[in-house]
Amino acid sequence: MEIILLQDYPGLGHKNDLIKVRDGYARNYLIPKGIAKVATEQAKKVLAENLKQQAHKEAKLRQIAEENAKKLANMVIKVGAKTSSTGKIFGSVNTIQLADALNKNGFQIDRKQITIYDAENIKEVGTYKAKVKLYRDITADFTFEVYSE
Repeated sequence: MEIILLQDYPGLGHKNDLIKVRDGYARNYLIPKGIAKVATEQAKKVLAENLKQQAHKEAKLRQIAEENAKKLANMVIKVGAKTSSTGKIFGSVNTIQLADALNKNGFQIDRKQITIYDAENIKEVGTYKAKVKLYRDITADFTFEVYSE
């Protein structure tokens, strides 16, 4: 029996995949649990249209992410931290502070998308590097400068 997966399912496939499984498995488990639906001709047409629209949206998101990656590569983000008179940082600089600084500069970035290179060595005022994941496979490295507040 051909089915269309309504969600990702380990061992079978990903959402919107068209796959063949045994009839009993589909009728008794996958369809009642809401994991899949029967792949009728009408459902296949709807799936094709949905995939076409999804591809269009994905292309637009990918283009925006690539543009943001180019902008980020040339920017230096400034992050303030409390420091001693010698320039040592009290506490640490974390992804939350970087996300706030990026959001102030016009990027909609969540802190979970940011990775700080060598984060445990940020102990003084200076310039450091970080990476942000903008889209599935699009990442951008950017420089941030820690200054004394």
